[in-house]
Amino acid sequence: MFNLNIFRQFSRLTISSAAKIPINTRNISASAVVQFKITDQLWAEPLKKKKKLDPAIVKAREERRRKRLEKQIRRLEKNARQLKPIEEIEPPLHLLDEMKKRKRPAVNISEEEQEARALLLKDWTRYKKQEYISNVNQIDRIMAAQRRALDMLYEESEELYNEAIMPDLQLIPYTVSGTYATPPIKNYNSPDGEYFDVSKKWGQK
Repeated sequence: MFNLNIFRQFSRLTISSAAKIPINTRNISASAVVQFKITDQLWAEPLKKKKKLDPAIVKAREERRRKRLEKQIRRLEKNARQLKPIEEIEPPLHLLDEMKKRKRPAVNISEEEQEARALLLKDWTRYKKQEYISNVNQIDRIMAAQRRALDMLYEESEELYNEAIMPDLQLIPYTVSGTYATPPIKNYNSPDGEYFDVSKKWGQK
């Protein structure tokens, strides 16, 4: 027969033990009933013993570091105002000599000529605007007519409509051979991609 007194004592013991367990977010501990405890994790290592250096060695190291920095500063100051020449932008010397001959005198335009040019520019702007509007309207009319034709074709036959909207595969590999900027050179051997870098290096020795 089950003894209720033992069950009541066991229940009170369990409740009292649970009440003694502290709530700690950093470790897990329990009362003497559980008999175990986990302490905090320590991930540190013993400190290394610092070696005592000779003050003369430390001073020599600092002196060498200071001299190296001063040398770099002097090198930067020396090349600060030295610009890198760009051969592609510099004009040839014979053009510099002929600059006075090639220089055109300033043209003085009268106020009437300036007004006429301004009116001509406005007329040209209005003309190009009307041309653009007419081109857009023509494209819209063509697209609307095409849409109406496709709708009428769909009412007649769906198969013909599907054939009409299919892309023309013969036009996909489209190639054009037109005029070139320069005529072809006869018996010219095309390079295979190799080249020699002849650009000058500045600031290096």
